[in-house]
Amino acid sequence: MKIAVLLGGISREREISLRSGKRIAQALRNFGHQVDEIDVNFENFDSLVWAKDLRNYDVVFNILHGTFGEDGHVQSILDAIQIPYTGSGVEASVIAFDKYLCNLYVQDITTVPEFLLITKEEFQKDKNIFQNTIQKINIPCVIKPRKEGSSIGTHICFSQDELLENLEKEFEKYDEMIIQKYVKGTEVTVSIIDIDGSPVVLPILELRPKKLFYDYEAKYTDGMTEFVIPAEIGEEMTEIVKESALKIYKKLECKHFARVDGIVSDCKFYFLEVNTLPGMTELSDLPMSAKAYGFDFEELVNTIATEAFKKPSFKKFR
Repeated sequence: MKIAVLLGGISREREISLRSGKRIAQALRNFGHQVDEIDVNFENFDSLVWAKDLRNYDVVFNILHGTFGEDGHVQSILDAIQIPYTGSGVEASVIAFDKYLCNLYVQDITTVPEFLLITKEEFQKDKNIFQNTIQKINIPCVIKPRKEGSSIGTHICFSQDELLENLEKEFEKYDEMIIQKYVKGTEVTVSIIDIDGSPVVLPILELRPKKLFYDYEAKYTDGMTEFVIPAEIGEEMTEIVKESALKIYKKLECKHFARVDGIVSDCKFYFLEVNTLPGMTELSDLPMSAKAYGFDFEELVNTIATEAFKKPSFKKFR
């Protein structure tokens, strides 16, 4: 197939997207495909010159992490020109990237730690608003941007002062923050890929970061996290986590590949987020789970690209 790999992008995850994209492109070439790498950046973003020739490809492998690439925007462009692309469609991408909306959407089928949304405007009007927040969520708690990836802007706060300080810092960059109950337990991530049109849950990966939690540094720095696969959570809990992740994947109508993150604590799975375009670097979670399943990296990316070509996220009308 003739495949375009969209990489780079304009988000704070640009560097990770470049690493993922170049690795994917080489793997696809190794599998025999004709591959072009298209770097979406600030210079070509406004004119969308990179999108003009995409009709010449059989499939687009989208690995643009974060804003624009993962939030439904690029998906709507690709839908409009009717090009098969990897990953979920517009609706699933919009919901999954919006952590607040996603929590609301899946809380009827899984356990979501208690959460609330606070805006920059609310915070600036009354910086003591966090006192009311503490009464609802309690300390310790987690704060995270409503729309962001790779744990950027995420903090675990163990005191009122720490909560206030981190909110002040993050509201310099973001307009909305989620404050959520902190659940201490075993961090797990569940990768799901489509094979022959049906979602398959890969072996669960347990994350043991050297830091307080699996943050940006722990995700992308060699040696900062110990990876255990399959996760040591027991057979019964393994089935519960797999079932929960698959329900979430199906309810959002995810496509081709995705990752569901959560915490196992007190014999319960607590949902944290869905990543519809998971990282594909040497240290990324999904390739590790795929390897444990029996897929090397070339087989993994070829499967994703083939599924996208056969079963695109939009209905063809031409």
